[in-house]
Amino acid sequence: MRTFKKIASIFAAAVMALTLAGCAGGNNSGASSTDSGSDAPASSGAYRTVDQIKESGEVTIGVFSDKNPFGYVDNDGKFQGYDVYFAERIAKDLGVELKLVPVEAASRVEFLETAKVDIILANFTVTDERAEKVDFALPYMKVALGVVSPDSAVITDAEQLNGKTLIVVKGTTAETYFTENYPDVKLQKYDEYNEAYSALQDGRGDAFSTDNTEVLAWAMSNPGFTVGVETLGSLDAIAPAVTKGNETLLNWINDEIKALADEQFFHADYDATLAAVYGDTVDKDNLVVEGGEM
Repeated sequence: MRTFKKIASIFAAAVMALTLAGCAGGNNSGASSTDSGSDAPASSGAYRTVDQIKESGEVTIGVFSDKNPFGYVDNDGKFQGYDVYFAERIAKDLGVELKLVPVEAASRVEFLETAKVDIILANFTVTDERAEKVDFALPYMKVALGVVSPDSAVITDAEQLNGKTLIVVKGTTAETYFTENYPDVKLQKYDEYNEAYSALQDGRGDAFSTDNTEVLAWAMSNPGFTVGVETLGSLDAIAPAVTKGNETLLNWINDEIKALADEQFFHADYDATLAAVYGDTVDKDNLVVEGGEM
């Protein structure tokens, strides 16, 4: 497998102008809930303002529970990961308790629209289509797509997938990208990442595609699989999202991200949650985003 350093050089060389729709302007030992999110937060409307969140004493944030190392539940039943580390800091700086709600990729927009969560921090890639339904804050990470496949039949080019079966998770940018650009690829869709990886391991598909950071981390801990396509599609931003129109919370998050740059918070987040996974194969300066500037 080529190292992630190659991706880093691509990231560093890319000239991107990213306009984020709707933008204005900690360790993992804290207690967290694994509530299913069936009860919506108290709200005077479709969302809660910053003042309402503070008055309630709790902020509700949607994260993945099965996307290691960004959002997952460990063997002790506690949420861990890059997104969780950030969620804990948000709660601390709001001065409230944190309630973490597990979400699936396809449910992220719906959980905001129905006020089941105040914020989504589930490795959420900014797209124009999503920005029509939610408001994205400033980015805190950047990512492209990747493709992982068995060592016995490594996929090294997306064209090799034509006529073959590609595993994807519903509601992800990988599903959209291959639907729009590779209509001859047979997509096998799953609701959860654990299901998708199990399908790959069981031989139910020829390959699996999702964020390159995710498949690289998975392949490193699962011998017999290689990320033959390390970067695919555009370089995109990962950002927090709030319910459409919730300007007070959007502005607060944007100000928080800018302020955290002074202490290089997301580099510290990387060190605490991702460094042990990637080792020296990743240049963190080309993955994390400080102050919302790509």
